[in-house]
Amino acid sequence: MSSRFNHFALLAFARLCVAASLCLTVSSAEAVESHAPQPAVAVSFPVASDVRVAGDDKQTRFILDLDQKIDARAFVLGDPYRVVVDIPQVTFKLPSDAGSAGRGLIRAFRYGLVMPGGSRLVFDLTGPAKIEKSYVMDAANGQPARLVVELVAVERAAFKSTQPVEEKPTLRPGIVMEASAAPAENTGTANSAKSADPRPVIVIDPGHGGLDNGTQAPSGESEKTIVLDFAKALRDRIEKGGKFRVVMTRDDDTFIPLGDRVKIARANTAALFVSIHADALPKREGDAQGATIYTLSDKASDAEAEKLAEAENKADAIAGINLTEEPADVADILIDLTQRETRTFSSRFAHILANEMKTVARMHKRPLKSAGFRVLKAHDVPSVLVELGYVSNKADLQHLVSESWRSRTVGSVAQAVDAFLGKRVVSAGPSR
Repeated sequence: MSSRFNHFALLAFARLCVAASLCLTVSSAEAVESHAPQPAVAVSFPVASDVRVAGDDKQTRFILDLDQKIDARAFVLGDPYRVVVDIPQVTFKLPSDAGSAGRGLIRAFRYGLVMPGGSRLVFDLTGPAKIEKSYVMDAANGQPARLVVELVAVERAAFKSTQPVEEKPTLRPGIVMEASAAPAENTGTANSAKSADPRPVIVIDPGHGGLDNGTQAPSGESEKTIVLDFAKALRDRIEKGGKFRVVMTRDDDTFIPLGDRVKIARANTAALFVSIHADALPKREGDAQGATIYTLSDKASDAEAEKLAEAENKADAIAGINLTEEPADVADILIDLTQRETRTFSSRFAHILANEMKTVARMHKRPLKSAGFRVLKAHDVPSVLVELGYVSNKADLQHLVSESWRSRTVGSVAQAVDAFLGKRVVSAGPSR
């Protein structure tokens, strides 16, 4: 009897051990699962799936189909006449030619990201108009949610600009806040890194972005994408050398106003500002090829340079920013003297860069030019604008989208940066 009891006792104890072991195993698995890295949740933005314009030169209606209801704010601008519609960030899945031609009061329209979290539509108008109605409809009866903007023509004398006070896009505070505008601890990563890192700062500026595509190749490639890819590769190459710190004016498909690109350079006490672009010529103007390096000048070096500068300086207008309130340049003798010195340094870097680039890339027949580019107007930061080539030229376009060409050319630009800053004796930074 005693041995049978002992047998059952041992059996019960064994079962308890097995059960406890299973509980520990389950608890451990749950603990591991609860502490395991959770997959990142993809941000899902509203989707714009279709667009249409109806009406005539008296009344015109713009309709954008969406997969959900959103908020919208519309206003009109003059000189030139435009309508701007600000909406939350949207994924545009519209036909590739959407906006190239309009109807009625809308001559053409464009759309895209204007800042992180915000998208914008800009209508180019055929004449003065007012916004009669602007609203977003709920999805109903099998129809999607819709953004509707109704326009009515007005007389030129009756036109009124209705842009809100804070109509300018808000940019990333970590890179654009002026050093003098706030204490270092409030200026984000850029200024705090600047105070702790003594290395010279190179600001790389990929042109265009967001709803400003820049030039477009016949095969569909856009300048904003080509130059962003090049700028990222250049950033990586320079940072790999370890001698300099790099700040990008944009590292995604976001629009940055021209004036803020300059502010980014000045706020970071940049030793050098390099703006990256890709040119194009209309078919009727023939063919051109090769890279060109531009510096700032009050008088353009030739008609082509002047025309290019005029086109590039319209970027803010393209994005629907009102330029009539832009302050005039300060006519200060110290700023003028500093700018003269800065232009000398800019010209020196342009020559070094041209000599480096010609060893690996095809250059324009006149590789060094100058014109009044707004993006080069920081009076105390040496600045150049590099046109990598012409997307309108087949051979150039093949190079511009080639990784091997990009790698070689990036290497030549990085080498020029190293040679230029290694020879500099006088710094052009605002605080030095």
